[in-house]
Amino acid sequence: MDTWNFYTCLVSLWLHRLYIYSAVAFGISIWIVIQFTTTKTKKKGEKSNGNPASFEGIEDKVVNGYATLQAKEVYVAGVKIFYGSQTGTAKRFAKGLAEAVISLNLPVEVISMGDYDPDDCLSEETTSRNICVFLVATYTDGQPTESAAWFCKWLEEAANDFRFGKTYLKGLRYAVFGLGNSVYVDHYNTVGRNIDRWLWMLSASRIMTRAEGDCNVAQSKHGSIEADFEAWKAKFLSRLQALCRGEKKPCSGKCKKGKCKSPGKQSKDCSDHEHGASEYENTEAEELFETSSDEEADGEEAGGTNSVIDVEDLGSIMSHMKKAKRERELEEGDTGTSLTHKNAGRKEEGEKREMITPALREALTKQGYKLIGSHSGVKLCRWTKSMLRGRGGCYKHTFYGIESHRCMEATPSLACANKCVFCWRHHTNPVGTEWRWKMDQPEMILQEAIENHQNMIKQFKGVSGVKADRFEEAMTAKHCALSLVGEPIMYPEINQFVKLLHQHSISSFLVTNAQFPDEIRNLGPVTQLYVSVDASTKESLKRIDRPLFKDFWQRFLDSLKALSEKQQRTVYRLTLVKAWNVDELKAYADLISLGKPDFIEVKGVTYCGESSASNLTMANVPWHEEVVRFVQELADLIPDYEIACEHEHSNCLLIAHKKVKGPEKERKQIAT
Repeated sequence: MDTWNFYTCLVSLWLHRLYIYSAVAFGISIWIVIQFTTTKTKKKGEKSNGNPASFEGIEDKVVNGYATLQAKEVYVAGVKIFYGSQTGTAKRFAKGLAEAVISLNLPVEVISMGDYDPDDCLSEETTSRNICVFLVATYTDGQPTESAAWFCKWLEEAANDFRFGKTYLKGLRYAVFGLGNSVYVDHYNTVGRNIDRWLWMLSASRIMTRAEGDCNVAQSKHGSIEADFEAWKAKFLSRLQALCRGEKKPCSGKCKKGKCKSPGKQSKDCSDHEHGASEYENTEAEELFETSSDEEADGEEAGGTNSVIDVEDLGSIMSHMKKAKRERELEEGDTGTSLTHKNAGRKEEGEKREMITPALREALTKQGYKLIGSHSGVKLCRWTKSMLRGRGGCYKHTFYGIESHRCMEATPSLACANKCVFCWRHHTNPVGTEWRWKMDQPEMILQEAIENHQNMIKQFKGVSGVKADRFEEAMTAKHCALSLVGEPIMYPEINQFVKLLHQHSISSFLVTNAQFPDEIRNLGPVTQLYVSVDASTKESLKRIDRPLFKDFWQRFLDSLKALSEKQQRTVYRLTLVKAWNVDELKAYADLISLGKPDFIEVKGVTYCGESSASNLTMANVPWHEEVVRFVQELADLIPDYEIACEHEHSNCLLIAHKKVKGPEKERKQIAT
């Protein structure tokens, strides 16, 4: 009986097996739906609270009934900051940016371009999911800095070498911030623009528009290159956070013809991950930072650099690009006109910036400057300190009878039109070709200069070795050397300033770099007018002085001619740099006949220590015997001149015209 019941049950189950299978399948389906819903809810919660850029989270997935662990999708693995610096500014910016990125809990690496081999490593960034940032400075004549030279050379060759292919860096995401000076119009931020273009040519993708920092405070959009960088850094960090969340850039209305045709087209034209798109975060960003490679973006929109273009379609594509370029030029023309009117309005309102930015003020103060107003300064010379102790004075005491402890070294303009390789201020002062800053009154400058000078002298009261009589004399300055730094003749009120010096019974020695011939002609009487003659040929002058003016050589010659017309004591100052300008004796003699100075000071260059702004070393400093030999050979070429005296400690000799080099009585008259 029992056996019969068991078999009856089995037969019943078999006959109703379809219902059983359906019930089991229905149960499994409900279970799967519940698991899927739970996982999705958990995933959304983690995405809203966590950072998808890091590996901090995991999600559970069920495979064959078992839970497994799988890493989340990583949108940004880290940031690599490449810098090419000459004076240290780009390096400082790179470190500051790295600290900001670290605060976002992202890995960051700061790399000098000089220590990086792009041939071996750069292609790895196409799959690394890193963001590459390039902070690059433009150096002399639009060239990259020494540390970035090889990187730029390799990148340029790769961009123009068919063997690499146009998609060599496809997948690399980057941003560029260039450092330059708009005073150098022809070479402003050339390196940053080139790197941006070469990366684009190799199919790398910009994550944001290239930005350009300007050392010229008069033209900088934010008042200084530091402020330019801070403004860009804020936008970069915001963009980086958006990328970490996996967000794609929304359209800003800057697609072709300013309008998107469709959502699909919008995504294609404006997405950050689409190759070569010129990106604008908003209208303000467009105003603040210059865009780049627009023509290339239009070209891609028409056909795409990665797509195959039929030869028959090439004509229409070129027509499209030309038309887009014409439209852009018209728009830029309107924008340029409006900006011109806007700037003109600002100038009319007198909204000029101060020459000394906060960063510059800090740097100059550390060097011992006492800054006056917005563009002037005074500093105590080491020879002043020496003579206070009863020791020797500088060469001006030996040559002209100037007492060093009663000499005030000052300048009414910290700006200069040159960036000389031997600049003893290591180019911390601003540069410019014309006065574009706020201007302080000469009365205020002189008053504060005297007060600051006296305060610095007071610090020596009671110091061991300081002579009491000389300390008292030093409190009343009798001479002002307008040669501290910069170009004093640029100051619009220089004539009034010199006149005030003379009214206070203070003699004046003014030094100019021979780039302002009109100002020399218009300059009123000074006790002694100097012109720096740092080289005797166009090529060597460009190499040594690195002038900002395009017509620097003509300005140089015109300045010497203007000097010959001055009815006062004039001086040539020659600075000898070994292996740079010591083999040009005949050319120097020709320049002397052009300017007809009363005196010629020949001095060996002073080595001011290692500087990233110059490659001079102690090897470029001539021995005193070499300077003496140079002067003797030069004197043989200029028969109207003779060697007058020397100051060996300063490695300096004086050549005087025979009309002023006479008996001792006459010499003393000259030297007062």
